[in-house]
Amino acid sequence: MPLFRRRTDGESAGGDGGLRGLFRGRAGSDASALDPAYGDQELAGLRARAAVGDWAAVRDGLSEVPDEADLTWLLAVLSEVPGIERWIPDAVAAEPDSALPLLLSGARQIAWAWEARTGARAKYVSEEQWKTFGERLAVAEEQLYEVAEREPQWLAPWYFLQISARGASLGPDVGRYRFDAAVRRRPGHLGSHRQRLQQVCAKWGGSHEQMHDFARTAMLSAPEGSPLGELVALAHLEHWLDLDSGADRAHMAGQAVRDQLHEAADRSIRHPDYQRPRGWKSAYNTFAMAFYVAGQPKAADLLFRELGGTVTEAPWHYLDRDPVQAYRTARDACAR
Repeated sequence: MPLFRRRTDGESAGGDGGLRGLFRGRAGSDASALDPAYGDQELAGLRARAAVGDWAAVRDGLSEVPDEADLTWLLAVLSEVPGIERWIPDAVAAEPDSALPLLLSGARQIAWAWEARTGARAKYVSEEQWKTFGERLAVAEEQLYEVAEREPQWLAPWYFLQISARGASLGPDVGRYRFDAAVRRRPGHLGSHRQRLQQVCAKWGGSHEQMHDFARTAMLSAPEGSPLGELVALAHLEHWLDLDSGADRAHMAGQAVRDQLHEAADRSIRHPDYQRPRGWKSAYNTFAMAFYVAGQPKAADLLFRELGGTVTEAPWHYLDRDPVQAYRTARDACAR
């Protein structure tokens, strides 16, 4: 079994509380680092241009992306760049006939709303934070629906509307409608399936059973080599996170869970037909942590070697406030 101590205060990343895990990774020459661009140099350039308010360069870069799934993913990552809400209104006003700046604005409003709310559990969120959260989500809803009306074939607004629906507690029917709208436009879209998984997990009003059923059904319904196998690993990590200490380890160490993780990897990231999409290092980080927590060091080690030190905040923030420290400890333990 791996040596780990899950954060047990009930806070997710960004909350005010939290216990450090037993993470004391190697320092010095260790090159592992948190990379908000997921190792994608083109995205890193777009993030840098967005950070300085160069909308023309960002627009041109996004306009050159031919794939809807890739564009949606790029917009999702760009929406998390701090401060872009200061210049986006000017971009929208300067291009009133273009849906693209309005789409980025709606996406940013969602990320900005969550920044105001923080990742703390509801009882730790102040009344003022809730108010700001709701106001920003309302703006996002209005803008994204306008984009969907202007560009009825676009995937991206329906992807983001799933997130705003969950944050605004619009209910399971709305969440399901928006997921269906997204996958009608892009069947097998991993991002939309990830959002749907969150919608049906226990912490958002679903259940472990519903979550696992969704993940496995989606994986088996997709061709082998599809990235949807990641959903099974995500579901088990969500289940693990929801259990008390001791029960969480027992769940992940169970042979049935280990078998399901290997099956999911074999049908997705380890399958010869798997083609690494943009952001593929996110899935590798997810599987690496799942295998680590499940006591499968050899499987995790192979993924760490492929990642080459690129750390994503999720899911390592479930283990420690410092995802890089969590990553390093897990990687070093699996390499022994």
